Amino acid sequence: MSQDSSGVVVDRAKSQWSDLWKKEDYWAIWIGFFLLLVGMYYVFSGREELATQNAPYVATMQAEMQKTSAFKTIEWHEASAAAKKVQAVNLPGVKSLLGYLKTPARWQSSPLEALVLSKEEAARRNEAVKPAIDKAKAAEASALQTARSAQDAAAAAMYKDDQLNKAAAEAIAKWQKAKGETSNAKKKEVKPFNLIPTLIGSGIVLGLLCTIGAIFMGFNAVKFFLAFQGVFWLCVLANLLGNQVTMRKYGLNAEIWGIIIGMVVANTVGTPKWLKYGAQVEYYIKIGLVLLGATVLFHKIMAIGIPGIFVAWVVTPIVLVCTYIFGQKVLKIPSKTLNITISADMSVCGTSAAIATAAACRAKKEELTVSLGLSMVFTAIMMVVMPLVIRALHMPEVLGGAWIGGTVDATGAVAAAGAFVGPKAMQVAATVKMIQNVLIGVTAFCVAVYFSTKVEAQAGEKVGAMEIWHRFPKFVLGFLAASIFFSWLSTSIGSDMARILVDNGTNKVAGSLRGWFFVLAFISIGLTTNFRELAKYFKGGKPVILYVCGQSFNILLTLLMAWIMFYKVFPEITAKI
Repeated sequence: MSQDSSGVVVDRAKSQWSDLWKKEDYWAIWIGFFLLLVGMYYVFSGREELATQNAPYVATMQAEMQKTSAFKTIEWHEASAAAKKVQAVNLPGVKSLLGYLKTPARWQSSPLEALVLSKEEAARRNEAVKPAIDKAKAAEASALQTARSAQDAAAAAMYKDDQLNKAAAEAIAKWQKAKGETSNAKKKEVKPFNLIPTLIGSGIVLGLLCTIGAIFMGFNAVKFFLAFQGVFWLCVLANLLGNQVTMRKYGLNAEIWGIIIGMVVANTVGTPKWLKYGAQVEYYIKIGLVLLGATVLFHKIMAIGIPGIFVAWVVTPIVLVCTYIFGQKVLKIPSKTLNITISADMSVCGTSAAIATAAACRAKKEELTVSLGLSMVFTAIMMVVMPLVIRALHMPEVLGGAWIGGTVDATGAVAAAGAFVGPKAMQVAATVKMIQNVLIGVTAFCVAVYFSTKVEAQAGEKVGAMEIWHRFPKFVLGFLAASIFFSWLSTSIGSDMARILVDNGTNKVAGSLRGWFFVLAFISIGLTTNFRELAKYFKGGKPVILYVCGQSFNILLTLLMAWIMFYKVFPEITAKI
């Protein structure tokens, strides 16, 4: 390197440019963007076809609403149900793509059930549930006939008789309930499948894609690709175990099984050198986080407005800062990087925030593993316990959903816990968690600034913007860019097409891909973790105490803020949810 200042500047500039194709953070962005573009190609290629299918249903609903505002007619409900079936995921290309991204199916007694289901076995199962379906259909038909008679009576009175309108609305509601029971009964029907060929195909394609980036980062192509296949099939095993019915019920999902499987291998027979070559934790999780950005949509955030923003954006930083101070001043945790990583993991949004924060503060791999392990254990517990507490206390669904969304760490666990409480709870919980996810980038930036200027800076040393930029995890830019782009896209194409193309199109593709990369990362964490190396971080139980105390504070403050915002300050917004 040249010694004069201009030479240094030039060399640094060259280094910054070469980072674009040599550094892991940027390859996470490029691969994430490429996968999103592929998904968009398949989804938006059918845009006109889907718009044409949806148009008559929308016209029918509008016409029915003009007939009467007293209640939603049978024809309106039928058109609405038909419109909901107009989704990009039903396009042949998208359906095929999602077919290759499927994880093993749910199973009860034999793991083979999750991989292969023969035509004969599918027919046997469908025959077994046929009586229940037929019974539900008969009840639905009877309810429809009653609703039709009540609606005709209301129509004959020109929808001016309040009693007849009320009777029609109640009859239609009973028909809708019966229709829902038929739908639930039909969900038990199955189609024959064989996931083995698609899993092989997915492993090869994702392996080749990751290998391209690995080559530019200096890896041996053949070694990396073969190691990736090994990690991928361990990932399949984790998904297989995570989709066992009982395991799933108690929150032992694929991510948890990923770490368990990896740790068992690493701490018994030992991770083979060839396999460890493909256990690239941050590479996979960063790609997953870029894909996560595509599902964080600003218009969804605004759907529950200011109350949700207060719960997520006010409580979260308070809890993060207080937990970090508690860890330093009270528990006196020697490692500030471990302290801040656990604090961010617990307060923001779990593993995603932990990865971004660990990168920003340059935490050790073992410290990140400790944080992720704590997060997963407590998430599994909370996703089961919190819905039970909410129902036992007869807590309103909106309040319960906001409480879950602001405290349970993983996005999938939030949706599952919310669904157990009710549909409104699931909607609010998922939205609050989405609002929290926005803070991933903000947290990473603030941590990068704090550790650059306060923790690691020498006395009297002035830290410039370039040092902060150098520390800042660049993959977060991909997360933010994806979030901004898909938020703009959703608002620009209108609510109907956003539902069809984004909510039930690109979001589904991005979500399936993200799931694979997250489990790949957790398998890799386990494969590269040694219990002896972790032991010193748990000395005195301080990380556990920090997490428990911080999460307890988080639970209480979130519940208080949710109650104040949704029921005292903005009750009119709550009434519309």
